[in-house]
Formats: sequence, C-alpha cells, structure tokens
Amino acid sequence: MSEFNYQGLFAERAPITTRGANRHAKYDFAVAYPDPDTLPLTGLVEALSTALEREGRDLAYYPVSAGYPPLRELVADKLRRDRQMDVTADDIILTSGSGEAINMLIQAMTDPGDVLLTEEYVYLGTMRQMRLWGANVVGVKCDDDGIIPEALDETIRAQEAAGRRVKFLYTIPTFQNPLGWTATLERRQRMLEVCQSHGVPILEDDCYVDLRFEGEDVTSISSMDDSGQVLYTGSMSKIIAPGVRMGYLVAPEMVRERALSFKSGGVNQFAALAIEEYLRNHMYDHIDEENQALRAKRDAMLAALGEHFGNRATWSKPEGGLYLWLTMPEGTDLAGFQDQSFSEGVGYYSGSMFSPEGNGRHMARLCFGHPTAQTVSDGIAELAAIFERNGIFQGK
Repeated sequence: MSEFNYQGLFAERAPITTRGANRHAKYDFAVAYPDPDTLPLTGLVEALSTALEREGRDLAYYPVSAGYPPLRELVADKLRRDRQMDVTADDIILTSGSGEAINMLIQAMTDPGDVLLTEEYVYLGTMRQMRLWGANVVGVKCDDDGIIPEALDETIRAQEAAGRRVKFLYTIPTFQNPLGWTATLERRQRMLEVCQSHGVPILEDDCYVDLRFEGEDVTSISSMDDSGQVLYTGSMSKIIAPGVRMGYLVAPEMVRERALSFKSGGVNQFAALAIEEYLRNHMYDHIDEENQALRAKRDAMLAALGEHFGNRATWSKPEGGLYLWLTMPEGTDLAGFQDQSFSEGVGYYSGSMFSPEGNGRHMARLCFGHPTAQTVSDGIAELAAIFERNGIFQGK
C-alpha cells in the first residue's frame, strides 16, 4: 500500500516542528540549563524510595487533575513564606513545568487577534506559544528597574484606541528572561495600579525567584493584589532539574476551571512523590548550595567579559538567575553571526530572538548556569577571539 497522505488534515495552527537531538557548541551559553553538579540525584532516589514505600500502591490510580495534594500543600506553604501570598493548596494546579501553566492560560484566555503584552524582550518559548494561538504580542519598554509604568499605560491606551483587546500582561519580574533585571517594589506596585485601572490581568512568571545569590528579595506582585487579577506561575525545574518537568499555576477558581480544560490530566505522580519528599526535607539547604555555585559562575562570566570585552560592550550584572544580557554597539549584527559563532565553538542567542518586534540584533543572552566557572571563563575568551577574527568588534 502507498503511504497515507495527511496533507489537508492538519489544523491551521499546527506548525511543522522537527525534534532532532539538541545541539551544543563546545562553549554553550545559549540555553539556561542549571548546574549539573548540584542536581540532588542521591537525595531524589532516597526520597522516591521513602515515598514509594509509604504510598506507592496508589500509583495504580490516575492522579487527580490538579496534581498530588501533598505537593500542592508544600507549594502553598512556600508561597506564603517566601512570596507573601495568601494561598491554599486548593488554589494551585501542578503542571508539567511552568511552560504548561503558561500555555494553558494562553489557550484559555486568547482568541486570534487578541493582544498579549510582554516586556520588550521576553522568553522566546512563551512568545512562540502566544503566537501559535493567534495572539498579537506587543512589547513594553523597560529599563533596569523593570517595566516603565508610563510606557505600559501608553501601550494599553494605544491598543484600546485601535480597537484591540488586551487580554493580559505577561511579566517575569524577578531575574527577567532574558534581560536579567529584577523589578523594584515601586515598579511592581505601579505596574499593578496601571493594569487595575485598565482591567488588564497580570500573569506573573516567578520561575527564577529562588535563584538569588545577591541582594534582597522583592515581594511578589501577587501579594499586592487581593482581587484575583494577578495570576501566578512558578517552577521546580530551576531548583531541582528541568528534567523533572514540574511547575504550578495559582489562579482564581473561575480561571482554574477554564485552564484545566487545556490539560490532559494530572502531572506525573512518580515524579511528584520524589519531589515532595525531597523538598519537604531539603529544599532550602539545596537552594543555598545551588546558588553558591551559580554565583561563582556569574562572577566568572563578569570577570571574563571585563577582561576580554572591556569597553567594547556593556552587560547586565544580575543578582541571580542563569544569564546576563550583552549589548554591543548599534550596527553590530549578533543575530546574523549567531550560527557562525556556534560553528566556531561558542553558542549564544541573539536579542532579536526575544523581541516581539525583532529588535536587539546587536544584543545577546549569555547563560552561565551549566558550564563550570573555568569553562565560562574559557568560553568568553573564545567568544572574544571569534569576534576579533571575524571583525565583529569593529561592527563589520
């Protein structure tokens, strides 16, 4: 028989996506992977063994759609303690990473042509999902303190004047991806006030908040809101490992009921058992260990940039997270040079990949989480050498 032809049967929004093996340059600063040496492998195995002995027979049942109740209770306890949020386990849905939570909300709240606001540079995975479901993604001007409130107000007014519906503002206020800054308390308050005045919900993505190794925590936007206008998502991928695929959504009941319509079922109960048992006993000790390692790598990248880039570029100095933001002089085409740099041994993502408008070709995100501190230093030296021999420093 000839091969069946599916042409003409695919949904209009179904893009062609190839799933080959992830490529890595010799020095990989492109993807925000965590430190593999701090993965709590032994602790997770021991935690899983304990949890399975206690309630492993319950794996015979399908998990509840909102996810393993004890883990939701642990998340609620953590949010009350660390983010000053008045939540219970019933307010929380466990998801396959924070990405699933975001995608559920995009699908539940977005019709084709609706406007979704983001920072002027935004995590590319979220931007892709927004566009997949037909959203018009609009960036809002930022500075080192976060989204500029006046720019947010002007952007919303402009969209309303054009007859376009703004469904929500998506923001990463702590260690923003890719810019690296943390929004100040004043900016968070003003952002909320602007959105309240226009009736625009906020989706606060706090997935990096635990990765602070310098400075003082800033309370969540959600803690300032008592009306349910702020939706919240977080992740355990950053404090344990991306491979565990565990995140969570905090939202009012009306939103949770709609969002669950776009979830196929409960999260992996096997993983949830191990995560809950491990974090219940070791969470803050593990976070401290991880952050000590990340600080050393951040410092290695800052020192190497100072030595090898000098006054030929500027860069952010994040107080946490997994990356910093490199800015070359206007006219430098880091976007066009990205593949060449990868082929010569150093991977990065250009700024234009994070911009809804395609800006930032002279900018790049550099991730320091996965390599060793020495590898970070060597890789930045190699990136400078690549730029030198290809004329990038001269803007050619």
